[in-house]
Amino acid sequence: METRSRVGAQASTVAGGRPAAGGRGIDGYLRAHFPWYGLDEAFTGPRWLMQVAASGDGAVEHGSLGHGDEPSVRYEAAEDKERFAVVVTVADQPVRDSADGTGLLDATTVSSAAWLAGMGLLSYTWPLQMDHNLRDNWLEQQTETAWVLADDLESPAWSTLQLPVDGEAVTFHYRESEFGWVLAGSSGHGVHIGAYGRGMSAYGLGFSAVEDIADYA
Repeated sequence: METRSRVGAQASTVAGGRPAAGGRGIDGYLRAHFPWYGLDEAFTGPRWLMQVAASGDGAVEHGSLGHGDEPSVRYEAAEDKERFAVVVTVADQPVRDSADGTGLLDATTVSSAAWLAGMGLLSYTWPLQMDHNLRDNWLEQQTETAWVLADDLESPAWSTLQLPVDGEAVTFHYRESEFGWVLAGSSGHGVHIGAYGRGMSAYGLGFSAVEDIADYA
């Protein structure tokens, strides 16, 4: 799993938050050296671009693709209405030098995908009866929890399920909360896959490499 400060800074880009080095739009996706993953052809609803995140030297490291309803931030306004699933693709990378040459970045793993997916779900979650000030404290606590959970995928908080990736069954780590679900696994093709959603069952999903990213534009 990458260093905490780095992954934390990138998590907002997974959810469609503040632009990072990768930015919005199709160009960032086209610069990636790895395949992007989304829901397979069984999903017939809307598809949309979110954001990619890049390292200091401009190399694309991960990004997200949305499916279904574009989610709002305020959970109470969206309760029982929104149906969406976001797929996070994370390049499988070994331990490597940081862009400024002053240190090392940890290897990316399934835990990296689980962390980014967990943070993505949090970014679209606003608990009922909570004002802005309280949400900052709540978000900090939930961020810490998401970190701990992602770092121990064998804990009882996670179950496993098998979902198709490019037509082959792959085991994913899966957990639910009152705000939605998160899952993470590896494609076997140089990337780790994370996903999060609400209103759409994770059990019926399948993933496949995106043949034409323009389908999401």
